Amino acid sequence: MTAQVLDGEVVAARVRAEVAQRVDALAARGITPGLGTLLVGDDGPSARYVAMKQQDCAAVGIASHHVHLPADATQADVVDVVTRFNDDPAVDAYIMQYPFPAHLDYESALLAVDPVKDADGLHPVNLGRLVQGVPTVLPCTPAGILRLLADHGVTVSGRHVVVIGRGLTIGRPLANLLTLKRPDANAAVTVVHTGVADLGSITRTADVIVAAAGSPGLVTADMVAPGAVVVAAGVSFNGGKVVSDVDDGVAEVASWLSPRIGGVGPMTRAMLLDNTVSAAEVGRGS
Repeated sequence: MTAQVLDGEVVAARVRAEVAQRVDALAARGITPGLGTLLVGDDGPSARYVAMKQQDCAAVGIASHHVHLPADATQADVVDVVTRFNDDPAVDAYIMQYPFPAHLDYESALLAVDPVKDADGLHPVNLGRLVQGVPTVLPCTPAGILRLLADHGVTVSGRHVVVIGRGLTIGRPLANLLTLKRPDANAAVTVVHTGVADLGSITRTADVIVAAAGSPGLVTADMVAPGAVVVAAGVSFNGGKVVSDVDDGVAEVASWLSPRIGGVGPMTRAMLLDNTVSAAEVGRGS
């Protein structure tokens, strides 16, 4: 068996096309959606990621509002930018690129974000609404994973999904999202992590595995039931190279597998655009 590819580039292009149509509808009313980005310091991967987000915005007609603070910026400097974004009607949604320099408190800054403008869907208000199962801004990567699976015809309703990882950006919100009673979710979900003994005894019972632990090569072929679907959501960097949580050998066992490059990553960026235009539609009376 050779796994079919869960192609994030193809699905992300579809999402961007949908977003572009919605941006055009707003433009007809004289509205240009705006995404704010805050980068603190000179972390290379973070800077490249912000640059890609700006390129994505330009491609669909969303205006970029970028602030780059030096690595020695104070907490007050960060909160000042957050306040400016909160008050700026041209900024419909914004992100604070993580990680921050070690001397800054990301969580404290996040609390200052207007939940309506939280493009990442990580504010406690939005995460709380997700847990409640009421409409809210969804975290980009979990929402992107659901869209990636749905667009490839992979059904998770009533099936067993094992999520490896309990992080705030993927594992925890994804587990909650998957349990919701909606067409692209409604799954039976088990959450595990790298501190669990004999992960394979659990992952082999899964119809779908989402690896989001940030542990290189964690999921090996012997941990996957033949025909299971595997989403490689966790990555690490080794000498500048992106390394997946999923070993290459899994492709010989799984029925579907997202690639190390061009899988979940493009979906995360596409859903950020979707969140931004949704914020503009709501905030500007669409």
